[in-house]
Amino acid sequence: MKRAIAIVALSAGAVVLSAAPAWGHSFLVTSTPVSGETLTTLPEAFSVTMNEDLLDLVGDGTGFGLEVRDATGTYYGDGCLTIDGATLSTPAALGAAGDYEVVYQVVSADGHPVSDTIAFEWQPPAGFTPAAGFDAAQNCGEEPAAPVTEEPAQDYSGALWLGGGLLAAVAAVGITLLAVRKKK
Repeated sequence: MKRAIAIVALSAGAVVLSAAPAWGHSFLVTSTPVSGETLTTLPEAFSVTMNEDLLDLVGDGTGFGLEVRDATGTYYGDGCLTIDGATLSTPAALGAAGDYEVVYQVVSADGHPVSDTIAFEWQPPAGFTPAAGFDAAQNCGEEPAAPVTEEPAQDYSGALWLGGGLLAAVAAVGITLLAVRKKK
């Protein structure tokens, strides 16, 4: 009897240990751009391709995202997504040269979300016209938000020094008047 129990236990252990791990979630196969790449020409689209078809039950890309941001957090692109089998893409748009990242979220065939970030560098060709950037990601088909504008920083240091000096002078006069009044 003990021998039979030992054989069953060893058999069950062998089955459990030899079982291959299940790959439940999608994983990235390729992307445009590739992580760490330096782009010198603007691609037609930014995209991620997973190992299996993406799950888009509603047909409107709910739960999916593909955003492009520069190092300052400025967003580029119109927010429109295309899902084609295992690939999620958005039309490409970039601003000035520098570091960027593509942030994506897809829904695996098993229904679980998968997300990651792909960092890349942008070195545009001569004559490239940068696209407008936005403070927030855009929603496809909606009126775009006002683009980010570079405004010169206001320098208030002179006014602060002047105000501080004026306050010190008023305090000095007040203290002097109090000191003179007490002596009389």
